[in-house]
Amino acid sequence: MKYRYRLGESLIDHSLIDTWQRVACAVAAVEKQPVQAKWQQAFYHILEDFQFLPGGRILAGAGTQHEVTLLNCFVMDIAEDALPAIFTALSEGALTLQQGGGVGYDFSVLRPRGELVAKTGANAAGPVAFMRIWDSMCSAMLSTGARRGAMMGVLRCDHPDIEQFIAAKSDPHELRHFNVSVMVSDAFMTAVQQDQSWPLVFPANSNQVYRRVSARILWEKMIRAAYDHAEPGVLFGDTINRMNNLHYREQINATNPCGEIPLPAYGACNLGSINLTQFVEAAFTSQAKIKWQQMEEVIRIATRFLDNVIDASHYPLESQRQQALGSRRIGLGVTGLADSFVMLGIEYASQEARALAGEIMQRIMQVTWQTSIELAREKGVFPFYAREYLQGEFVQTLNPSLHEALKKYGIRNSHHNTIAPTGTISLLANNVSNGIEPIYHAAYKRYVRSLQNESLVFQVNDYAYQLWQERGEQNALPPAWQDTQSLMPEAHLKMQAAMQVYIDNAISKTINIPADFPFEKCADVYTQAYTLGLKGCTIFRPNPVTGTVLEAEENVKCCLHD
Repeated sequence: MKYRYRLGESLIDHSLIDTWQRVACAVAAVEKQPVQAKWQQAFYHILEDFQFLPGGRILAGAGTQHEVTLLNCFVMDIAEDALPAIFTALSEGALTLQQGGGVGYDFSVLRPRGELVAKTGANAAGPVAFMRIWDSMCSAMLSTGARRGAMMGVLRCDHPDIEQFIAAKSDPHELRHFNVSVMVSDAFMTAVQQDQSWPLVFPANSNQVYRRVSARILWEKMIRAAYDHAEPGVLFGDTINRMNNLHYREQINATNPCGEIPLPAYGACNLGSINLTQFVEAAFTSQAKIKWQQMEEVIRIATRFLDNVIDASHYPLESQRQQALGSRRIGLGVTGLADSFVMLGIEYASQEARALAGEIMQRIMQVTWQTSIELAREKGVFPFYAREYLQGEFVQTLNPSLHEALKKYGIRNSHHNTIAPTGTISLLANNVSNGIEPIYHAAYKRYVRSLQNESLVFQVNDYAYQLWQERGEQNALPPAWQDTQSLMPEAHLKMQAAMQVYIDNAISKTINIPADFPFEKCADVYTQAYTLGLKGCTIFRPNPVTGTVLEAEENVKCCLHD
């Protein structure tokens, strides 16, 4: 339903093989003629057997006659607090959603609710009121048959309307097409720690203080809202900007809708994931291991694949095209991590799992960066490259040989790695565990929106659980089985931190907490996330406001067997 190519009433992709061939051909078409066939075959090879999973927009749009973008999401821009600029931004968002891209906005540029507008003598509506207009626009776009819209709304922690923003989604009918996150600064975290008052200001970085609030109470309100209805998330803005490879030319104020790619205005995320389950040999045995050489070869080809997507894609706006071609950002990550642990006989919450996750991500990072350097030698560096790139904090962590090669040859892509949610593409790949998330459940119901906008229910089994059953193990779970119901927040945080150190973008990760988890401990979750150097934090506790797309089967035993 999501990715099969249809042209009107005609079905073009009759099988997955047709889809892989269509995508491989389209992405290889940007290569020079003598080597197009070679790379088409290489791209097809990593797509078959689900070794590499491109972002959903690539699968759906590459090689079709549809005028759609191949990049999943964009951060947009509200140029100034004036109606022409606001509605230009709204129009740009509508065009982007229509052509398949999600959108993220920093609404902090909009003046607070109730402030007098000098030109008209009227009172300003405030950011949340304008977000409702975006929400209605997204709903209207859905009624046209456009892809299900995804939007991110961000507000600075010192904006005068921050409390209204935090509470906005407590209403189950409010801003349903938005994810919302607060952009938090180092200064705010210090103020929380020291129990200081916190100035709310507008415009940003001005001395116009509207009022002061208790930093600790404001922080508690954010956490209470997340505890009660799963939003807002928190973005650690200073960490994001300090670790940005393009620190010398960008200020980042927002992310894409799921938070894995912090982006400047009109920046885009170009996503793909290595499916780790396909590189586990002798699963569930004492000889189980990762096929490192095969995985590294797939990483090399996948890096070139994603770089080609930048040139193969259509862009809804010229400003998006310029930003994508100028930075050539890519985001290569992983999926199926938790299933791979089970297949290897390693518990998700163990130190062994975190060490292996770090080793996996380190190898992916090194191969991706090395391939990007080789692509620079072959095709040229990204246009926004400058010598200051070498001084970036993340770049400084690269091993000496990689850093020397970078200094000598430059690099093709400004950013390289991320971990996306991978929800639907992981479902396509026989329901492997999402991204770096723990396994949700062994068997469960999944609710899916059809092409006719109807809700469909599917019974699905987790990939590793299905493999285990096929071995004849019908009545018990694998020995290393751990799922979201048996894990505490600390396990989520430590896994995210183990991988973030090797990732120059960010990680989409939801920390699932049980319904009876004490509210008092939630503050520790966010504080640990900040201390561990993460770029953001999101929690999910079962609640009546957000609903769910997954529902566990009661008759499946989902804890460690006796």
